[in-house]
Amino acid sequence: MVRVDGKGNGPCLVCVRNLDKIYTRGSEQIHVLQGLNLEVDAGDFVAFMGPSGSGKTTLLNLLGGLDLPTSGSIRVAGDEITRLSASKLTAWRARHVGFVFQMYNLIPVLTAFQNVELPLLLTRLSKAERRKHVETALGVVGLSDRLTHYPRQLSGGEEQRVAIARAIVADPTFLLCDEPTGDLDRKSAEEIMDLIDGLVRKYGKTVLMVTHDPRAAQHARVLLHLEKGTLVEAAKKGNSS
Repeated sequence: MVRVDGKGNGPCLVCVRNLDKIYTRGSEQIHVLQGLNLEVDAGDFVAFMGPSGSGKTTLLNLLGGLDLPTSGSIRVAGDEITRLSASKLTAWRARHVGFVFQMYNLIPVLTAFQNVELPLLLTRLSKAERRKHVETALGVVGLSDRLTHYPRQLSGGEEQRVAIARAIVADPTFLLCDEPTGDLDRKSAEEIMDLIDGLVRKYGKTVLMVTHDPRAAQHARVLLHLEKGTLVEAAKKGNSS
């Protein structure tokens, strides 16, 4: 269940309270987010929409611990991330967050296998355990036959699948997807959204996604609009089967 009114008092996976983000540009203060509240339960699939500059990516960066709010709190899986030191926040991100970006962010000199393995190099897993995790993740995204291919040998859709495999390989608490279909043609975009939808339905993943694409947003269970720095629920979908 997703709430944006700040009145929930039960447990939630992602709990945001009275979130403010202010940027200073010269003598001007820009209030990007104002008193924003959000509760997301495990297994939810939420899409955020809104005009450019409305703060969607800022919100995603705050939820992923890539940026800090001006005020307010963010609690994920019981951790108050706004109070963590830089080193602890880095460790928290590695354990809890899987990022999927518009431009894939793959390393061109590494194979698909090596790109997906990267997050695991920071863990204590053995080489054999890492291989098992990577092969499983690439299998989930349908690329078991592309392990040794380099990004230049893959289509845009396949590159994004590798990026998604990298995001899920360490079994994070939730996925943050920033315009995951923004650089893809319509067919590839629909395939990627079907894949993300499957991660929610089959594997119980929690997904928070920013998108400009109404078709991509329709895959989410809940659609939220950012309006004047706050969230408004625009549409709600029943569980897919």
